[in-house]
Amino acid sequence: MPRLLPDLAPWRSSRDFRLMWCSGLITNFGSALTLVALPVQLKELTDSPLAVGAVGAIELIPLILFGLYGGALADALDRRKLIVYTEAALGLLMVALLANALLPHPLVWPLYVVAALSSALGGLQRPALDAMVPRVVRHDQLTAAGALNALRWQIGSIAGPSLAGLLVALAGLQWAYVIDVATFAVSVALSLRLRPSPARRGTGKPSLRSIADGARYAWRRKELLGTYAVDVAQTGLGFPIAVFPFLADDLDAPWSLGLMYAALPAGALMVSLTSGWSSRIHHHGRMQILSATTFGLTMTMTGLVHNVWLVLLLLTVAGGCDTISGIFRRTIWNQTIPDELRGRLAGFEMFSIAGLQLGQVRAGGMAALVGVRASVWSGGLMCVAAAGLLAVSLPRLMSYDARTDEHAERQRMIAAQRHDSTAVESGVPSEDRQSQR
Repeated sequence: MPRLLPDLAPWRSSRDFRLMWCSGLITNFGSALTLVALPVQLKELTDSPLAVGAVGAIELIPLILFGLYGGALADALDRRKLIVYTEAALGLLMVALLANALLPHPLVWPLYVVAALSSALGGLQRPALDAMVPRVVRHDQLTAAGALNALRWQIGSIAGPSLAGLLVALAGLQWAYVIDVATFAVSVALSLRLRPSPARRGTGKPSLRSIADGARYAWRRKELLGTYAVDVAQTGLGFPIAVFPFLADDLDAPWSLGLMYAALPAGALMVSLTSGWSSRIHHHGRMQILSATTFGLTMTMTGLVHNVWLVLLLLTVAGGCDTISGIFRRTIWNQTIPDELRGRLAGFEMFSIAGLQLGQVRAGGMAALVGVRASVWSGGLMCVAAAGLLAVSLPRLMSYDARTDEHAERQRMIAAQRHDSTAVESGVPSEDRQSQR
């Protein structure tokens, strides 16, 4: 059992990782409240499913555009400052939502404006957050850090919506905004305590050319390109979240809808709580392919079975597979990408998030054409086929070994040299540095 428990080494050894983890947990919790409250408010004001669904479309373009630019900014500016400024700006947007909710007759258009601006700020911030992790966590602890960050997200995604439902029903949706504003205030205070994280020397100004340089680097690294492709295939083909309400009706179990939404993060949480084994895996590409394939198979079975409890069990397994895939995908990124490119490469991750949103369009469109169940099981089969095709066409992803990969070895040496220089400045004797390494 101790070998299954989450590896807490990054938490114990890095003060900045602890600050980032706590700040992220608090922010995720508050944002999950707003994620429920905003569509509920739109529903109350418009009584239109189309108006509620339009939020996702409005968020998509700002997320991609500002995510790419945010990646360039993360490589060119102090990442700590970028995190603090965007976090404060997001908090102000929540104040605007609260002010609108307190009006005698709340307006509809501010909800769309805030959704678009929040998506843009999130796109600017996320690459800096992702690129900060390898700077504050030791190279050999990056897998453990990825698992702990996944756990942080899952706690917020489960606890936030649960509390939001109660708040909206019992106290009014404005209280969800009040708590979200408070969480941003705490998160900014914690982020201000992070050490500065300036750009590396020689990094150019953010521009389209710098973004293109990052894209060319990713294209040359086929195993890296494969991690993006597997994630986009999984999110764009296999996730049927949009048809959950119809699936619950088809199973004659409308009461199970909330459990369906909770099953995916619940499975992810189980994996994170037993993620100690992940630090002992070295073939990360194979694990991502295996996880994506298993995810697709479980979704295929979800569309074929007729027992609601078996459906919930399969969705739980799928959530766990998705988290395993994410842990090893991020490990490859963090262990092999040069620090001066990490922001831009993290910016490209916005395409996988866009894939998730487009995947809901696929699921809904196919459900209208061929039925709900066919939409679910066919998406799962397409996910399996895509994972198999990528495994065959990208042998470098399948052969990736963190112990021997040239890019991982180079970043390992750089991290060791940086650790030695820091120890020298701190007055640590050379024999102690060797033992720490």
